[in-house]
Amino acid sequence: MTDILIGRNDQASVNLDARYGNRHGMIAGATGTGKSVSLMVLAEGFSKLGVPCFLADAKGDLAGLSMPAGPAGDKLKARLDKLGITDWHPQANPVIFWDIYGKLGHPVRATISEMGPTLLGRVLELNDTQEGVLEVIFKVADDQGWLLLDLSDLRALLGFAAENAKDISTNYGLISTQSIAAIQRSVLKLEQDGADQFFGEPALELADLMRQDMSGRGVINVLAADQLILKPRLYSTFLLWLLSELFEQLPEVGDLDQPKMVFFFDEAHLLFDDAPPALMQRVEQVVRLIRSKGVGVYFCSQNPDDVPGNILGQLGNRVQHALRAFTPRDQKAVKAAAETFVANPKIDVTKAITQLAVGEALASTLREGGVPTPVEQVLVTSPTARIGAITEAERSTIRQRSPVGGKYDTPINRESAAEMLAKRASEKADEAQVAVKKAPAGADENAGWGGAIRDALLGNGRRQGMIEAMAKSASRTVGTRIGQQIVRGVLGSIFGGKR
Repeated sequence: MTDILIGRNDQASVNLDARYGNRHGMIAGATGTGKSVSLMVLAEGFSKLGVPCFLADAKGDLAGLSMPAGPAGDKLKARLDKLGITDWHPQANPVIFWDIYGKLGHPVRATISEMGPTLLGRVLELNDTQEGVLEVIFKVADDQGWLLLDLSDLRALLGFAAENAKDISTNYGLISTQSIAAIQRSVLKLEQDGADQFFGEPALELADLMRQDMSGRGVINVLAADQLILKPRLYSTFLLWLLSELFEQLPEVGDLDQPKMVFFFDEAHLLFDDAPPALMQRVEQVVRLIRSKGVGVYFCSQNPDDVPGNILGQLGNRVQHALRAFTPRDQKAVKAAAETFVANPKIDVTKAITQLAVGEALASTLREGGVPTPVEQVLVTSPTARIGAITEAERSTIRQRSPVGGKYDTPINRESAAEMLAKRASEKADEAQVAVKKAPAGADENAGWGGAIRDALLGNGRRQGMIEAMAKSASRTVGTRIGQQIVRGVLGSIFGGKR
């Protein structure tokens, strides 16, 4: 079977056909109405078909996918009987835990070069002028062949730009030290938010997200986002970067019997809040085009209008839980949600949305030919995994069994801009000391050539010497030109970058 059961009523059942799993989807509803359970049902269904999934766990309850549900109680048995399910039994799913901060899962890392100036400017909350300066600075790094891996490399590049602002402005376009200083302050703030743990190596390889276990089930990658969600810019930027990397690296495959991978974006409104129009347009293009690469994207949020209309129109599979129409905005959201479904003459959709019980939903999926089915009010099925959080001991056990722990748990700090800088500063200082020792013997230290050389190299009370000047200058540069551009993804090939 290639259908994923979402729910049933007395007359019909709603299933998601795996052939149209890459046509994207939406899970919406007010807090406490059962969105997380619907997400678990879909993720578990895709996993059983061998499709890897990635989802962000904003509340900690999705980690239960890694553990089997408890024995069926009377309430669950009654629900299963009503659904007509006779083969239900508790079963865990293959899960790998990830965490940008490295506390609740394997660390997730990317390099500064891979992130690129566009997404980096978004996470730094730069204005248009400052983002333009960052673009120029990255171009300088490209032309000089300077490798940017972590925040220390970025700080070195910013220091170099501040010292050489005049030359850079002449060759690349005007940049100001005030804008550079603003970027440096944003980098400091980002570092205090813990982003220094995200930027670095080993960088995440997408192949490690697209795994199957020994039995052929797709691995469910769970990103611990309970702390990350408090940094909405970092959260949304990471998810957009991950999606764009998939878009860039995966080949075109057209329509498959089932997706190659499925993404679930919880708290979807964070992806679009305060996003500039240019970025919104690119996100729309990613969602529209990544379907042909076999990737499905499912947004999970309280209101459907949290997702822009141009993107909402790309979402063919819908699960709508209850909405409460307490305010004019809520009433508008109910009406908008009702209008997105194919009408069913047996259901007053607008009325039903406000009266759904917990665990009930209005659902519509794509069937033969990619045509959406009329909306049905169904009782959502129950996952075989645990609904709720897991203990620290259970999480630790799963992490110890992970196939990727040895690869990502230990950071790597190979030679890059910061290390090249320190090495160059040391070499310059050694050369200057040798020059001092070769000064003419017996010369008066305070007069003539000996004094002049000493003052020039070591400085005096009124001015700094060459050694100090070279050390300061070297601390802001990253070595000699190596003549090739850094390879990085800047929202993938969507932004015109090449890998």
